[in-house]
Amino acid sequence: MGLPLRDRERHTYGEYLAWPDGVRYELIDGDAYLTSPAPAPQHQRLVGELFRQIADAVQDSHCEVFVAPFDVRLPRPGQSDEETDTVVQPDLTIVCDPAKIDDRGCRGAPDWVIEVLSPATAAHDQTVKLAAFERAGVPECWFVHPGDRTVAVYGLTEGRYGRPMIAELEGSLAPHALPRVVIDWARATHRPGGA
Repeated sequence: MGLPLRDRERHTYGEYLAWPDGVRYELIDGDAYLTSPAPAPQHQRLVGELFRQIADAVQDSHCEVFVAPFDVRLPRPGQSDEETDTVVQPDLTIVCDPAKIDDRGCRGAPDWVIEVLSPATAAHDQTVKLAAFERAGVPECWFVHPGDRTVAVYGLTEGRYGRPMIAELEGSLAPHALPRVVIDWARATHRPGGA
């Protein structure tokens, strides 16, 4: 089941900026998808720990990590911001080109994005958003499945994502796009109280 659409109209980032605060949308190819309600604590803990590990690893570099909500505008060639029809908010966005960061978020493909999947968003993230990341040229995407305790890693090769590399959330894993970062899954998936 996909995320609900705002309406059947085609929208741009210019329109998106004028919408009232309080309701979050992502634009993909002009379709405005209503994002899901606030994530569960397990999701927030995992995103928080991944953020901490990545931020620690890149602190002495020109790379930055951002946590949602953070607008990532993925314009097609020649599109202005106002004309851009794809704006997403990955759970974690890692950008190593400071020129892509401005007061509105990120313009252009980040170096690496991570989505922590929930039942409400998993199908949408792994189909609609993955296609948007591929089209925009995002070098690496991770889809973390907390329930299955796996991560699907997509790497861009000749402009396409092939089959993902699937790994269990055990040991450590470094992204090809940013090998200085090594995710320690034991820390990332630790539950308070030792469970």
